[in-house]
Amino acid sequence: METSVVEQRTEARSELAWPVSVWLPEANRFFNGQSVNVSKGGVYLSMPMTAPVKEGHDIEVNFPRTVALAKQKGQYARIKAGKVLRVERDKMLTNASLGVAIQFG
Repeated sequence: METSVVEQRTEARSELAWPVSVWLPEANRFFNGQSVNVSKGGVYLSMPMTAPVKEGHDIEVNFPRTVALAKQKGQYARIKAGKVLRVERDKMLTNASLGVAIQFG
């Protein structure tokens, strides 16, 4: 039996490998990860398997900025709140990582 995935994205995605930290209120701590792709409406992250992230969790993603960009923008990070749409063991990701799809709020 074959299943098909229905594309629900409304914004174009760009591949972007950028270090991030994710605040998980349920765990009361940050977890480090990396963006895989990003759009205006959301992001797909690679996170460690030990991160207790689940579908439906409200989280914050911290995108750190370079010193030059921080001077230009006035902040050392861009923080985006979002909701976890999907968590999967992604065979495309390395180091036994989780793939986490997040929709920005």
